[in-house]
Amino acid sequence: MKFVNAEADIHIPDHADYETALQRTTYLSIAAHQDDCEIMAYHAIAKCYESDTDWYTAVILSDGGGSPRSGAYADYTNQQIHEKRSAEQRDAADVGKYSAVVQLAYSSKDIRSDRKETIEAELTRILLTARPRVLFIHNPIDRHETHFGAFMRAINALRQLPPEAQPEKVYGMEVWRSLDWLSAKDRLVFDTSAYPGVASGVIQAFESQCTPLKRFDLAALGRRLGNATFQAPRDNDPTDSCNLGVDLTPLIQDVNLDIRAFALGLIANFRQEVETMFQQFYEG
Repeated sequence: MKFVNAEADIHIPDHADYETALQRTTYLSIAAHQDDCEIMAYHAIAKCYESDTDWYTAVILSDGGGSPRSGAYADYTNQQIHEKRSAEQRDAADVGKYSAVVQLAYSSKDIRSDRKETIEAELTRILLTARPRVLFIHNPIDRHETHFGAFMRAINALRQLPPEAQPEKVYGMEVWRSLDWLSAKDRLVFDTSAYPGVASGVIQAFESQCTPLKRFDLAALGRRLGNATFQAPRDNDPTDSCNLGVDLTPLIQDVNLDIRAFALGLIANFRQEVETMFQQFYEG
């Protein structure tokens, strides 16, 4: 496949050809930055790890050049951190036995606004080749602007696919805002307890993001433990690790469904859940 950006690349751990790697994909994630997929889509990575039938592919939109850096990487230029994070993403794919990882090398500004149509068209071409059964993307209430941009690019690309090429399920996952607050009817729980060595390994592959001032490795695994522990106040935990998400499939099943209204509807459902608690127990 010919990519738009010269620095874009595809890495295939088992050295299959490009079309084979994409066409065998059953689980795919689209994320803004290197390590986002490993944080938000580990359920998919584990589902495919050592599977005879399922394969996982990650698609990363940004070049990673604007990343925070500290410790040994504090003085890295944007180009150096781009090269480092891109290499780390390939290492993570090797650890997790991905079918492929595609890095499209756009800037954050490109993702948020400047090259919207270009990115969406490129994603559509990738999705038409891969045709994954299940897709993990950012959620529409993530507070990171580039994550929100990546969410919009992914949804708009999906809406350009013919019905027969649409995934069966699309999930929006937490990264820069926990989704623990979602109402019970909206909140989805994804078990991430399988292969704990792989779970930590795919995160620790990003050593530039596991420095003393930014411990993404500890934070991602700790959130999963917290999610599992605080899900059910009156029951024992069925797992010790989980990610939370929301079902975005309605947004591709009905291309006329307003995205803003859908997102605000999640907030309205949460508000109603809080109001119900007050109605039941508040006597003030």
